[in-house]
Amino acid sequence: MSFAVYASVRKGTTRGFRVDLETGDRLAVQLLIPDTAPANRLASSQLPRVTIIDPRGRRTTMTIDERTPFYEPYSGTSYLYLARVNEAALDGRYRIVVTGRSTTKVPVVIGVGYREVPGQVRG
Repeated sequence: MSFAVYASVRKGTTRGFRVDLETGDRLAVQLLIPDTAPANRLASSQLPRVTIIDPRGRRTTMTIDERTPFYEPYSGTSYLYLARVNEAALDGRYRIVVTGRSTTKVPVVIGVGYREVPGQVRG
């Protein structure tokens, strides 16, 4: 199952959520921003930082290493992929933390998963 979490962050703010995965699942996380100014003009060092904390407490910071266009047809929105993680998951709860690094408010989308199927987000 895949889903997306939308947030806006600026320097000094963080947002986060949790994802429960099981052994055999894939940890697939994507960081995107709308392909609109001013966010798409910010330097990588000013874009939000995404940290993934695995069930054992290990922290992985997503490296912004691309600006690949992606058109989302349901909303008619153009995005830029900034970073992706795709690896075997550990059994347990992952925490995803988004931290703002610019005084400019930056809208972000965190995609989790790799295929769309009907599902339900648990609180």
